[in-house]
Amino acid sequence: MKKKNIYVVGAVIVNDDMILCAQRGNTKTLSHKWEFPGGKVEQGETERAALKREIEEEMECHIEVGRQVDHTVYEYDFGIVHLTTFYCILIEGEPVLTEHQSIKWLHREELTTLDWAPADIPAVEKLANG
Repeated sequence: MKKKNIYVVGAVIVNDDMILCAQRGNTKTLSHKWEFPGGKVEQGETERAALKREIEEEMECHIEVGRQVDHTVYEYDFGIVHLTTFYCILIEGEPVLTEHQSIKWLHREELTTLDWAPADIPAVEKLANG
């Protein structure tokens, strides 16, 4: 059986040399795993537009989307995730917990201390070593 392709975007939100990390809730797929906040790209939407929309919906704040950090394809049991991450900066508001159970601001070298969702790990390693 062919697995579904799922296109998602993640925001590497940088503020004062710290990066925002978000922990998935216990009712979500990959519960308790850490990720860069974001979500699915809707039909006809650009990746950057999807990321802005998702952060506004999930975290009730506004971001400016910068250059791409990484693109990863990871096969889970529920489908094949195509994750594109982008550097972002907060331009209005502070992140609010609506979808996630926890958020943390960490320095690059601290990122690898968290239990990340597998699709996010290549971007985490790139950031931690960059």
